[in-house]
Amino acid sequence: MAVWNADDLRSAPHIVGSDPRSEIIGAQFIKNDRLFVTTQQLTDFSMGGSAERSYRTRTQVLDLEGNPVRIGLKFDGLTDEQQQFVGVGGLVSSLPQDPQSILVRDPMRGDTYSLNLYTGRGERKERGSDRFSSPQADLNGEIRARQQFDFDNGAAYIAQWIKAPNGEWAEHFRWYARDRKPISIAGFSNDPNIIFVSNVEGRDHDAIYEYDITQRKLGEAAFAHPYFSASGVVRSRAPQDFGEVLGFSYNAERGRIYWADPQMESAFKQIRTALGVRDAQVDWKDNATGQTASLNVGDGADIDIVSYSEDRTKFIIRKAGGSLSPEYYVLQDGRMVLLGRANPELREAKLGPVSLIQYEARDGLMIPAILTKPDPAVFGPGPYPTIITPHGGPWARDELDWDPTGWTQYFATRGYAVLQPQFRGSEGWGQMLWRAGDGEWGRKMQDDNDDGARYLIAQGVAAPDRIAMHGYSYGGYASMMAAVRANGLYQCAIAGAGPATIDLFKKGTYNSRFLREFQHPTANGEDPLRRISEVSIPIYLYTGDRDTRVIPAESRTFAAALERLGKPVQLRILPNMEHTMNTWTPENTEAILTSIEEFLKTSCGPDGL
Repeated sequence: MAVWNADDLRSAPHIVGSDPRSEIIGAQFIKNDRLFVTTQQLTDFSMGGSAERSYRTRTQVLDLEGNPVRIGLKFDGLTDEQQQFVGVGGLVSSLPQDPQSILVRDPMRGDTYSLNLYTGRGERKERGSDRFSSPQADLNGEIRARQQFDFDNGAAYIAQWIKAPNGEWAEHFRWYARDRKPISIAGFSNDPNIIFVSNVEGRDHDAIYEYDITQRKLGEAAFAHPYFSASGVVRSRAPQDFGEVLGFSYNAERGRIYWADPQMESAFKQIRTALGVRDAQVDWKDNATGQTASLNVGDGADIDIVSYSEDRTKFIIRKAGGSLSPEYYVLQDGRMVLLGRANPELREAKLGPVSLIQYEARDGLMIPAILTKPDPAVFGPGPYPTIITPHGGPWARDELDWDPTGWTQYFATRGYAVLQPQFRGSEGWGQMLWRAGDGEWGRKMQDDNDDGARYLIAQGVAAPDRIAMHGYSYGGYASMMAAVRANGLYQCAIAGAGPATIDLFKKGTYNSRFLREFQHPTANGEDPLRRISEVSIPIYLYTGDRDTRVIPAESRTFAAALERLGKPVQLRILPNMEHTMNTWTPENTEAILTSIEEFLKTSCGPDGL
């Protein structure tokens, strides 16, 4: 972790190293001289005769030199070893109006404590309960909201409880798992009787409403975007206008903020211009309304204001995009200073252009996608060998931002076009697209991927006889299905940690009382393992030996069945690798990229891709 002195940015930052057994995975200022840091540590244990890899996380408070702050907080009922494991618990609120304290939560019992960062003393403010979770503090640091998971005649629901200005708790609204229309508190206002609520009822995209606690009434929408979902409220931390709304966050082609405050809006536009961000126009059609529009998105990169001073004159900025790994800047006293770059060695690489597109599926549904093409100055105008790369989840999404996996630019710099389809069932692009994936595993969800390949062929981007599919997790399942489907589109498939049957996913969702109604009924479709005899193209399977989410047996079973049938298959089990990317070593990432590249060159189709 690097800590800069903002008064002397020309000097090198102070570097805080991790403990040899752990690594820092998150850090934030909670006071001007106190940092809240999260670390993870690898642990090994045996279960059922097989070794599993797991990471334990721990939180602590550090000073600016990286020294642990002495904390006397002791959660009730925890042994010294357990307390050491959880650290100072989960951060509930940094209490910006309190110069010394924060609110933390005991992850075991759910109790909420006020923690003084300078005396180290903790004081319990709220007792936890088996009934309630997810406490939220208002602008004054008082716990004013919590959630309850329960059943109504057997139907699972989540209820939102709110503490009124008179101090009384009451349930105000609930949403049922089977309906999949979450209602949640997006933020508190300066008025103790008014909160901001995120709600999707009657809409395709979430909107932010003002909610009157006393009257139990939703007002008009405070913020709603015509094509994307609102996600939160941005408020001032400055003493002169503390809690005033500065803007609203929403999920577009990437996370964005609509700045309602004129000073922040002006600063955003000026910084964007100063850092050379240009707009590209994207033709867009909304699935729910059929309305069309021209969207302005950053051409290759865009900026985010990630932090700012109370007087809103000093800023920390992130600039990044599909063609630019993140860069961080500080703007103060009218001067822009580069703090540093992620992956600085890529500055000289011939990265490919990345764009947001939409294409029409065979049933008329519009499918968003992110397209990365090779640099035309190096590889010509195309058509190119192409990789279709569906994301995991499937309730997930890709964004028009830097791809930390390397799966897009690594192959674009080798002459491949890469398409990331946001197939039906993808989350974050509206209710209509999301729900259209229900029960369509290997069916219409798979059609959307194939229709993306056909769209690229029609556009002259993809060479029709040089297309492959590569996916991970659910995307690995989709790649297995691509090998099964006899449509002649793909020359080969690469499946990373893919479930060979839907049963594995369904068992996981069924074991959760909430997911049993929320997601389990939607996971239906085709099983690649049951259609193993229909595999007609070479397939490369890879997975981690420590994967506990999609166990290695899924890939092993699929490979063994193909070998018995004499069909071309390669299998690689990567050592010390769990499912999620935060657990991958650099060696894991390198092995994935280089082995896929080798497979594409030597084993994909008749002559390689």
